[in-house]
Amino acid sequence: MATNTIVEKVLSKAAKAFINLTPTELVEHAIKNGEGVLTDTGALMADTGEFTGRSPKDKFCVADAKTENTVWWGDVNAKFEPAKFDALLEKVINSYAGKQIYVRDSYACADPRYKLNIRVINETAMHNLFCHNLFLRPTAEELKTFEPEWLIINAPSFKADKTIDGTRQHNFTMINFTKKIILIGGSGYTGEMKKGIFTVLQYILPQEKGVLSMHCSANIGNKHGDTAIFFGLSGTGKTTLSADPDRKLIGDDEHGWADDSVFNFEGGCYAKCVDLTKEKEPQIFDAIREGSLLENTRFIPGTTTVDYANISVTENTRAAYPIYLIDNIAVPSIGKAPENIFFLTADAFGVLPPISKLNAGQAMYSFISGYTAKVAGTEAGVTEPQATFSACFGKAFLPLHPGKYAEMLGAKLKANPNINVWLINTGWTGGPYGVGSRMKLPLTRAMITAALNGELNNVAYEAHPIFGYQMPTTCPNVPAEILNPRNTWTDKDAYDAQANKLANMFVKNFEQYASGVSPEILNAAPKAQQHS
Repeated sequence: MATNTIVEKVLSKAAKAFINLTPTELVEHAIKNGEGVLTDTGALMADTGEFTGRSPKDKFCVADAKTENTVWWGDVNAKFEPAKFDALLEKVINSYAGKQIYVRDSYACADPRYKLNIRVINETAMHNLFCHNLFLRPTAEELKTFEPEWLIINAPSFKADKTIDGTRQHNFTMINFTKKIILIGGSGYTGEMKKGIFTVLQYILPQEKGVLSMHCSANIGNKHGDTAIFFGLSGTGKTTLSADPDRKLIGDDEHGWADDSVFNFEGGCYAKCVDLTKEKEPQIFDAIREGSLLENTRFIPGTTTVDYANISVTENTRAAYPIYLIDNIAVPSIGKAPENIFFLTADAFGVLPPISKLNAGQAMYSFISGYTAKVAGTEAGVTEPQATFSACFGKAFLPLHPGKYAEMLGAKLKANPNINVWLINTGWTGGPYGVGSRMKLPLTRAMITAALNGELNNVAYEAHPIFGYQMPTTCPNVPAEILNPRNTWTDKDAYDAQANKLANMFVKNFEQYASGVSPEILNAAPKAQQHS
């Protein structure tokens, strides 16, 4: 069933379809429909219902001739039968009967060479506002001849019957790469749409376009126009460190790296809001105004002022806003190929250097590892730091084996030997969490600035004895004594033991990927050893 045929069928079922409404109109509809309320800054505040985050165990991919031998099947990508998909699609389409729906035309990929046209069908105005804010927005002229390539059908009120439909439970997100449909039901969490398209791009771009898809932020230097990329899991400082008054933001989350460009996949940001303040995150705070969408937040009692410290609904409170509500952005959201790449980690073990330089093999190994650490006390029963690994800094969104993305990264680094890859530890120094102290943000900024300005190009380096990373012995505006982490520990034997322990965690985690990567990547593993 072709995309346009499906859309026509949905439109014939629905009582009324609102197509490409403006943000103002969508907010008016949302309030009238009882979907949300206005905050004192003019943003729409709404709840996503039962699900306040993604449901990764309920994400499926249709297994057919196109995907059977290309998708990385397993926990991340669960197989779904084509016939069951078709039956479920028919049920969802029928569920729109007599309803008021919202249709939006949008696209992904700011570089026009890789543009992916998307048509979205939503049950609610607030979900349609999310799509306006997060995806790229065609001009009025482009809309006249718009032809969708992919279709998102979003039906939060539809609940599957797992015994008949083949789902795990009543909610589901399904991707059909052959029919080019993302089918979502039973969950009102808007992020399922955003990450669904991201997963699609992670499949298409590397295989069909030769573009490396990346879960990262990116910016451009105001003076030299140089591009920098920042990878990092939650809590590592990716959003904070990529927001720099001396650099223009390309985007905060999803990008493609073509031969000659780094480009944003999206047209907006989906920022975490817990404990948000103007002082800590001024760009995010100021962007939450008319046209923005707040999810699962609460007001200060008796007011319409948002209490960002209130996590009574979820810790995963979010703001969805178009990127044009941020100052100092790159227009269009495209930069040149990167000169510097930063892997951010919050190492709660206190082992990794605050800044170090990686060769191509180490970069690929670190990329696949996607390491950071949770601190003790964040979860019941956690008494010491917990290592967290997420392949390519976004394992949940990888339809292909992580080795595919790592090999592409390595090929780009070898083709452009002047690209610097840096590992930045925003975590602990002088000991693990509870003993040492968190690396000070001004020092981290100083190290990143020195790397971006080329001030570390001609300094002396020393190799970390276990991880092999090259550690600068000096860095402008940073005390030399903190650059080698072992020097910051009072008990050197304790440091060595901790470093060996973390190295073994890396090796153990990597076992699941070893069969799908090159010897060069395997040889870049840390080498646990004992000091006398």
